[in-house]
Amino acid sequence: MTTITTTDKTALYFKDWGQGRPVILLHGWPLSSDSWDDHAMAIAHAGFRAIAYDRRGFGRSSQPWSGYDYDTLADDLSAVIEQTGAQDATLVGFSMGGGEVARYMSRHAGKRVAKAVLVSSVVPFMLKTSDNAEGTEQSTFEAMTKGMTEDRAKFFGGFFKDFFGVGVLSNPVSEELLQWARNVSMQAGLNATLRCAESFATTDFRPDMAAFKVPTLIIHGTADKTVPIDAAGRAAAKGIAGSMLIEYENAPHGLFATHKARLTNDLLTFLRE
Repeated sequence: MTTITTTDKTALYFKDWGQGRPVILLHGWPLSSDSWDDHAMAIAHAGFRAIAYDRRGFGRSSQPWSGYDYDTLADDLSAVIEQTGAQDATLVGFSMGGGEVARYMSRHAGKRVAKAVLVSSVVPFMLKTSDNAEGTEQSTFEAMTKGMTEDRAKFFGGFFKDFFGVGVLSNPVSEELLQWARNVSMQAGLNATLRCAESFATTDFRPDMAAFKVPTLIIHGTADKTVPIDAAGRAAAKGIAGSMLIEYENAPHGLFATHKARLTNDLLTFLRE
């Protein structure tokens, strides 16, 4: 199995497809790099190099006890960039992965990065506070922790319905895809799942916004219930100078599946510019 070794000796599983300018794909919580497969294939076929890896604690990567804070996760991304020899890379972060992109840009000064993309991203700050009125209530995250601690499998059964916008009158993904997402989420360690949820819920990326010195594309669904657009995509667009925001009308959080063709097209258009 192909892995990258981080500074604390954690093994990160990764895929490296195609040749050309590198595109590094960071997956969301609580999935794995497999969630990027359709897009990675399209990127590789279009003449780019698609690199996707499993975050520590998730998928096929090691499950260490510690290291689920964003500083360490950004250092993991740095190890991926260094050990794959990526130059002039485009970083594409989905959901939680957007936080790794933001923290890498500030903590590692955007080294070797030419472009950035935030898709349904948690950036800049998810938690509702006195100076972040559009954020999500602390009680919501406490309920998530309680649900995962009591019965993680049952929790994910409901979580992914909102994630993909499944409702009484809306069924944008198959039952088989929902089952796949539940299966992948259960591959992650419980400690990693809980600690990463705490990190994306409470980490304030607003100070990292000024570190985006490269062309940045932001994509977010207007009906995202998992990471609402007002506190995330729209706020990120205001905070990142020169960024471009594309809103997917009535789209849920899991754009990589529900709006697969459109997302692929928007990514390739941005890569080719």
